[in-house]
Amino acid sequence: MNCSSRLLCVLYIATSAGLAWTAILEVRFGPLWAAFLFAAASLVPVIAVVRETVIGEQRRILLDLIARASRGGGDAADAIVRAEIDSACCERWWTSLGSEHDVTCRHWMPRSSSAA
Repeated sequence: MNCSSRLLCVLYIATSAGLAWTAILEVRFGPLWAAFLFAAASLVPVIAVVRETVIGEQRRILLDLIARASRGGGDAADAIVRAEIDSACCERWWTSLGSEHDVTCRHWMPRSSSAA
């Protein structure tokens, strides 16, 4: 995560804490519907923090791939293709363009007789 992402996360957490505190005050002194509204609104910044961390993790992985590609003498496309091949599920999945799995594969699910 870079500096601006950290700052955004701090602002999101502060906003969430403020909305949660307002929800508590509304439970004690205000209408109940407003308390539920503020409680729900206090969850939205938490979702934004999770989103920022996921974006930061994806950015870090992409930079790692680019760095590995530049060190290895290949280009970034080769590194991405190599990573995709390494993460392939099983041989049947790879050859069937992702539509079937081997019976021994951890992602294989038996097909029901009621399936169309």
